[in-house]
Amino acid sequence: MLRLPRLFLTMAIPSLAVWLGVATYVKADDGKSPTLDAIDAIVAEGMEKGEMPGAVVLVGTSKQILHFRAYGDRQQEPDIEAMTRDTIFDLASLTKPIATATSVMVLVDQGKVSVTEAASKYLPEFTGHGKEGITLHHLLTHTSGLIADNHLRDYQDGPEQAWERICALELKAEPGEEFIYSDVGFIVLGKLIERVSGRPLNEFAHENIYKPLGMAATGYLPPAERSGQIAPTEKVDGQWRRGVVHDPRSHLLGGVAGHAGLFSHASELSLYAKMILGKGELNGTRILSEPTWELMLTPREVPRGTRAYGWDHRTGYSSNRGEGLSDRAIGHGGFTGTGIWIDPQRDLYYIWLSSRLHPDGKGTVNKLIGRVGAVAAEAVQAE
Repeated sequence: MLRLPRLFLTMAIPSLAVWLGVATYVKADDGKSPTLDAIDAIVAEGMEKGEMPGAVVLVGTSKQILHFRAYGDRQQEPDIEAMTRDTIFDLASLTKPIATATSVMVLVDQGKVSVTEAASKYLPEFTGHGKEGITLHHLLTHTSGLIADNHLRDYQDGPEQAWERICALELKAEPGEEFIYSDVGFIVLGKLIERVSGRPLNEFAHENIYKPLGMAATGYLPPAERSGQIAPTEKVDGQWRRGVVHDPRSHLLGGVAGHAGLFSHASELSLYAKMILGKGELNGTRILSEPTWELMLTPREVPRGTRAYGWDHRTGYSSNRGEGLSDRAIGHGGFTGTGIWIDPQRDLYYIWLSSRLHPDGKGTVNKLIGRVGAVAAEAVQAE
């Protein structure tokens, strides 16, 4: 039987919208945001092509939500479940800026680390083969010279052995010479946060970022009672990954790592985004001092592009960056089908959450995310 995308069902029969958990966007105060309607067609195109079973898209400013809608399905196998706006997603590499880099910046504010210091100052065993020259700056901008990903077998004997093998790695390049997008570098930063703070990364990020911002459902290792709210990814060893991190290295590290493992939903990510638009503060709660916020967001030259600390700016990974964003915009994508861009100059952010890997692991969404960003930028500039 031909199955119409759920988006079309909700548009054709508005009374179904509440039952399916779909809500239309909240328009700007003047009631005119016509260009945002184009987001519906972009998402519909992606679902028609099988790029993802559904998505949640949120566009906002520091003062209001302009568009917040759930499309399609949260799950298609083994049973169909409608997407809802509060669906929780495996954020994959959004973990890097939102958990790890922000935690490093908190430690900077606390005077416990400096981005110009060598990582080995805080992790004395992280030496050899030139690693003594790797600074936090290098790790945060993916210019450390570390390999992108070391072999999975390095992780199969547990976290302690995995860390020893990371410390034994040789460099692919001298620090600062090449831009190599490296999960390993952010695993090192996660370990550094744990060592300096005396607390596991998941606990430190919760206490210093998510809890103060009111992000109750955001974190690593989501509890079992939330599993029905979580979008599954792929089937692994005969079991659907649902509420269990998809990334294999994070999985072997127990689900908590600097490069992947964070889960959240759109409403809570919007709180984080508004904190960034607020120069480190949201509703009187300060997460980062303004100088440290500036330190984090400043674009820095790297080979073949520019990066901010933990964030993409303009590199080969920027296909999800919308045209029309200012040079102040920073963002990131996630392997599972997630993306976020935040533009302090335009007072704009957009969030795309999907599980492109469900059910067959074949979807691709980065260009769709970039097109949504272009629509968002046009809408804000038109007001």
